[in-house]
Amino acid sequence: MGRKIRYIQDQIAKSGKTSSYRPLTDKDINLNELETKLTELEAELLEINANTDRLQRTHSELTELQLVLHKAGVLFGSARDAASTVQHQGADTENGSSIEEAVDYPLLQEQEMQTDPSKQARLGFVTGLISKAKAASFERIIFRATRGNMFLKQAPIEDAVLDPATGEKVEKTVFVLFFSGERARTKVVKICEAFGANRYHFPDDPNRQRQMKSEVDMRLVELQSTLDAGIHHRDNVFNSIGYNLEKWAVMVRREKAVYVTLNMLSIDVTRKCLVAEGWCPVSAKPKIHDALQRAAHVSNSQVNTIFQVLHTKETPPSYFETNKFTSAFQEIVEAYGVGRYQEANPGCFTIITFPFLFAVMFGDWGHGICLLLGALYLVLNEKKLGSKKLGDTMEMAYGGRYVILLMAMFSIYTGFIYNEFFSVSFGFFGGSAYQCPDPQYSVKNCPTATTSGVEKWSYEPYAFGIDPIWHGSRSELPFTNSLKMKMSILLGICQMNLGILLSYFNARYFRSALDVWYQFIPQLLFLNALFGYLSFLIILKWCQGSKPDLYHIMIYMFLSPTEDLGENQLFIGQTYVQIVLLLVALVAVPWMLFPKPLIMRKQHIQKMHGRTYGFLRESDTESTDLEVDVEHDEEEFEFSEVFVHQMIHTIEFVLNSVSNTASYLRLWALSCKKIVLYRHGSCSLD
Repeated sequence: MGRKIRYIQDQIAKSGKTSSYRPLTDKDINLNELETKLTELEAELLEINANTDRLQRTHSELTELQLVLHKAGVLFGSARDAASTVQHQGADTENGSSIEEAVDYPLLQEQEMQTDPSKQARLGFVTGLISKAKAASFERIIFRATRGNMFLKQAPIEDAVLDPATGEKVEKTVFVLFFSGERARTKVVKICEAFGANRYHFPDDPNRQRQMKSEVDMRLVELQSTLDAGIHHRDNVFNSIGYNLEKWAVMVRREKAVYVTLNMLSIDVTRKCLVAEGWCPVSAKPKIHDALQRAAHVSNSQVNTIFQVLHTKETPPSYFETNKFTSAFQEIVEAYGVGRYQEANPGCFTIITFPFLFAVMFGDWGHGICLLLGALYLVLNEKKLGSKKLGDTMEMAYGGRYVILLMAMFSIYTGFIYNEFFSVSFGFFGGSAYQCPDPQYSVKNCPTATTSGVEKWSYEPYAFGIDPIWHGSRSELPFTNSLKMKMSILLGICQMNLGILLSYFNARYFRSALDVWYQFIPQLLFLNALFGYLSFLIILKWCQGSKPDLYHIMIYMFLSPTEDLGENQLFIGQTYVQIVLLLVALVAVPWMLFPKPLIMRKQHIQKMHGRTYGFLRESDTESTDLEVDVEHDEEEFEFSEVFVHQMIHTIEFVLNSVSNTASYLRLWALSCKKIVLYRHGSCSLD
């Protein structure tokens, strides 16, 4: 029924009308009567459309035939007049020199006088219409197929005509093609079919042509009146529907929704009621109960709906209550995976970390202001925009309007730290700590700023952000690259430690000591023994102002841990500390891999040995409350599956610790790329 209503709506839309252009009020109709009525309307419209298409095709063919009779008749008439004129001129001339000089003199007359009539080839012709776009190719193919033994005359049509095959308007041209022989006729007919040319019969006799023209004109008038009557009848059918079509569509959608919902229910063993099982938030139970009571009252039901909470061991699905501000951040988190029931929700932290990391990559307060204006427009007009149908891109921007708002605010903040306004620096927070070596020049106009550099005269740092003197200097890229690269590593290690810390709270909530001792602790030790130590070296290097090579320290920490660091040493006993940290990282890997599966296997064996069987009491055979136990038996324990899962988890954590740390370098890389695009310079990353 929904398909039939959509078909009727499509037909009304094609006719250029609307389903509500004539208000009619129909009496209430039940579903069975509506189905019968829709079936009759669909059958009637199908018949009307079939007859209309057939009549329209015939009308298009007759229109093309009328054009062929007109255009070809003009061509044949002009040729016949030219031939008679030349013949009269030849009869009045005493010698034949003028006949030979006449270009339009018919040559076939001379051929017929010199050739045996029995050996003469019959001259034939074909008339029809072909698309203007195919006319040139059609002429070339005909010329090659007949080896030049043809004569083609074309007459273009001013207005586009309806093609009988497709029903679309096409610009066409009338052609008259002369050829010699039956073999040439066969080739011409096949080529016409290949090019989609419509061939029409054109009589030789002028009297027959005039008679055919009058017949075609009369048939066109009759067909047009028949088409008008069919369209009028179709409009009457549409008028009989009126407002009722929209009402029928709502009725069908409502009934369909009811049946879709009923299909989710199961029939009770007594086959007298329907049972629905599902999950709902605890806070929604009173609302559901009230809604069911209102539904029973509105429908005048004699039996109330029973709403009962079922007790089950099944793990409920995760549900996070969100609002218009937090929903976009929650969708970002769930794009990577949905947490287990009652686990800590990282979406709360994503509200800050996601826009802040964006700002680290695109820190520019000029860019942030532009982004802020766009976000404010979406936020302030959210009611008006929410009621409209937006495009795909605009819909995505509208859904993440609060994400864009926070990204803009953090981008302005980091833009002040980077001291960049579309790559232009401003000294809003005091003077620079550097000065030009030549006292007669200021810092901004110092000629040696991009060559030998400037000198530091004050040990007080710039009040907020990067000193504006770095922008445009010779050492800007090395300085900003080092700063942003190390800052990206520090932010990445902090965020990864936050994720490990959340796993501790999850294990503590579920009272899983195994996850604390054999997952949280070794993961924390492994990550911080390597990359936490790197973060410590970065901060220590900033505090000391020394110039050791951190790449050399980390590489030779693995390749040659006992080698003397030399000038790369940052503190006393650094070599022994690195050896200890390396051993801790190596021990953490088997610590994550082996103990947890083995302990779980031991616990499972003890549980199986501790099981006893007792007598079944009579009270256990009858259940007094509605309790559903989906998992009657404990989950089967497979040591091989548990061990393989733990091995995959261990390998994944070790590899992700390295790859995620390197992945956070994209914060620096994209920020460096932004500098290159703004300044047309070069970046050390490239």
